Amino acid sequence: MRIVGIRRNGGPVEVATLSEDGGQVTVLAGLEEFWLDAPAHLGAPALGEVVAASEVEFVPPVLPGARVICIGLNYLKHVAEGSYQDQELPEHPTLFARWTQSLTVGGAEVPVPAGEDGLDWEGEIVAWVGDTLVDATPGEALAAVVGYSTFNDLTSRRAQKLTSQWILGKNGDHSGPLGPMVPAEEVGDLREGLRVVTRVNGEVVQDGSTDEMVYTVGDTLAHISRTFTLRPGDLLATGTPSGVGYARDPQWLLGPGDVVEVEVDRLGTLRNTVVGNEARHLAAETATGKALR
Repeated sequence: MRIVGIRRNGGPVEVATLSEDGGQVTVLAGLEEFWLDAPAHLGAPALGEVVAASEVEFVPPVLPGARVICIGLNYLKHVAEGSYQDQELPEHPTLFARWTQSLTVGGAEVPVPAGEDGLDWEGEIVAWVGDTLVDATPGEALAAVVGYSTFNDLTSRRAQKLTSQWILGKNGDHSGPLGPMVPAEEVGDLREGLRVVTRVNGEVVQDGSTDEMVYTVGDTLAHISRTFTLRPGDLLATGTPSGVGYARDPQWLLGPGDVVEVEVDRLGTLRNTVVGNEARHLAAETATGKALR
C-alpha cells in the first residue's frame, strides 16, 4: 500500500492510496481525519472514491502543524567524510528542524537558491509518527511509527555553513521531496537493513544500508519525547549515508537540469529535477497573484 496526499481543484488536502500502476488514487479520508486515527485508516479496506491520478495534484499528506525533525550525521561513514571526520561521535543525535513548507513530492522541481553553487543530495528515510508520545520507551516509540517514506534532504551547503545552526540550509523551497508512505508493517524493522541508493543523472552516488545507523528510530523518538510531546503526523528524517556531494574532491553539487533519484528497498524510487533560482521568483509571483484574487 502506498499512501499519498492529493488536492482536487484547489480544495482541501485528502489522503489516498495510490494504485500499483500509479494511474489512480482511492480516497481514504480528509487530512485531519486521517491523522486522528491513522492506524485505523491504514487497517481498513480502501472503499472511498476512485479518481484518476491525472485529475489530482499530489502533495505531501502532512499536517500544517506537524514537526519535521531530522537526524544529522547518523551513518558512521557519513560522519567520517567531510568536515566532521575528526569529531568524536556524540552520545545523543544531532537534531535539526525543517518546516512543513519546505516539503514537496516526487516529480516536483527543486530550485537552487540564490548564492548557492548548487544543491547537495541526501537520500534517506522518513518515519511517520501515528500516536502521541510522551516520555516513551524506545519500544513504545517504535510501535507508534505507522509508516515510512523515501526522502531527499536536499541541502543548500553555503547557507548551512554560515552559522552553527543548520536550519537555513535545510529549508530551501521544495528542498524536501517525500515519496509515498508505506505502512510500517510492510516495511519491517530498519535495523535489519534496507538499501538506500541515490543516483544523479543515472550515476550511483550513495549506496548504504539502514543497519549502519548510529541512532535508531525508536531510540531517537523516545529521546525527543522526553523534551516535547510527539503527535500523530510528526515526521522523523533518519539521516543519510556517505557519498554526499560537498565531501567529494572535486566537490559535486546539483545544478539546473540534473535529475536526482533516491531508491529505498520496499519504499520505491523518488525522482526530482533541479531547476534555476528563477523558478522561486515565478512561484512567488504566482502565489501572490492567487492571493490577490
